[in-house]
Order: sequence, then C-alpha cells, then structure tokens
Amino acid sequence: QVQLVESGGGLVQPGGSLRLSCAASGAFFSINTMGWYRQAPGKQRELVASITSSGTANYADSVKGHFSISRDNAKNTVYLQMNSLKPEDTAVYYCNLNFGLPKRDAWGQGTQVTVSS
Repeated sequence: QVQLVESGGGLVQPGGSLRLSCAASGAFFSINTMGWYRQAPGKQRELVASITSSGTANYADSVKGHFSISRDNAKNTVYLQMNSLKPEDTAVYYCNLNFGLPKRDAWGQGTQVTVSS
C-alpha cells in the first residue's frame, strides 16, 4: 500500500506564495515521476507540474515562471513552490506518484489552495 501525505495548502492573497509538500511511503519501488495536479470547481483535474527521479521537470503553461517543483529522493518527497499566486490558481491540489512497471499511480487526499483578497 502506498501513502501520500500532503501539506502546505491554505488561504493566501493574490501575489502571495505557498509551498506544498508531499511525502510518499509504503510498498513501492522504481519511482517514475512525482507531481502535482489540481482540480478547480467545475473543471477537470489537470497536471500542474511533474518531476522525474533524475530531476527533469515538466510544467503546465499556465504556471511556468511562477511555480517550481523539486524533490528529495532520499525522503521520497516532492515540493511545489508557488509564487505570484493568482485567483485562478485556486483549486484542490493533489500529489501524484507514478511508479513501477507496468506504471501505476497513487494519489494524495488533496489539499485546498485558495487565492483571494
């Protein structure tokens, strides 16, 4: 069983910053990617950013330049630094772990990020 524990969401004013963390534990090996998805009310879940075990990052166009993803392989932890937050960044953010072969996905429980004045 794989567990993903997220932290760091909350309420922030436009232009502010938040840092999300997600720690993975349990029975898995051979991590392919770790990443973050988000789902706003009435919208589909979308990829925000992902990172491979070698450190190659991939970002949604909407967050390039103001979000940064990183990971600590020793701790099986992924981080999302979110700067210059906008109201349209408001969503539930989900941590994703893609592992193994064949590839499988595990998901965190989600953490709310609200950007509002």
